[in-house]
Amino acid sequence: MTTNPDLYCVMGNPIAHSRSPWIHARFAELTGEPLHYERRLVPVDGFAQALRDFAAVGGRGCNVTVPFKLEAAQLAQHCSERVQLAGAANTLSFREGAIHADNTDGLGLVADIEQGAGVSLAGRDVLLVGAGGAAAGVLGPLLRQGPRRVAVVNRTAARAQALVASHAALAELQKTELLALDIQAPEADFDVIINATASSLQGAAAPMPASVLRAGSLAYDMMYGPAAQGFMDWAAAHGARPRDGLGMLVQQAAEAFLIWRGLRPPAAQVLQELRAFIAAGA
Repeated sequence: MTTNPDLYCVMGNPIAHSRSPWIHARFAELTGEPLHYERRLVPVDGFAQALRDFAAVGGRGCNVTVPFKLEAAQLAQHCSERVQLAGAANTLSFREGAIHADNTDGLGLVADIEQGAGVSLAGRDVLLVGAGGAAAGVLGPLLRQGPRRVAVVNRTAARAQALVASHAALAELQKTELLALDIQAPEADFDVIINATASSLQGAAAPMPASVLRAGSLAYDMMYGPAAQGFMDWAAAHGARPRDGLGMLVQQAAEAFLIWRGLRPPAAQVLQELRAFIAAGA
């Protein structure tokens, strides 16, 4: 006698590019967990209804990508400390008629920077570009690694200032300087530059001057594939070390899998397989 696999998905707009179904299918194979994971394209004004529809067909949980991470946090009845700090969620669980929200983005980013790229964040100068849901989701975990300084820049300066203000207490606890700078004239350079803006979705290059880069700086785009190419080309042309967000994607997915299934899948193995899979043109 066989039972139907548990149903999970990723919701976003756009969503066709997402590698999450492949990642979670591989996690399921390697751990023996019975689950089915799919993409769901959601109208920009239809996220709440999409959640209701998914729960109604037996959905157990979902990942949330742009542009719904802020709304996901607002719709949840139970929020983790990470979600409460960020005001954004990327991992939802449906249990006992309620939505439980968490945010694994920052955990995935930190793991890929420190383990994948081999860069310790402790004592470093970090520039976070963007102040939307993606940036909000990673700032707390970045601060917890003890960097010397974290600067936030955003096209709308007030949003950068608000994000800094919401994390000021944590920064003080970590003894990290946290500030908002002018996106066009930051007047500083950094060890690690993280692009958390949506500009990569249009294949655009970095929305800040090259003066933010040091020789050998890690320039990290939270997008991956063709969406990250403009930023990565810009970084390489100015002597920085580019890295896309594919490792972050796998690492945050592993954290979500742990939340949903209670065990941690082999993220490093799956990342290696996924890079080979993409390199083969799949």
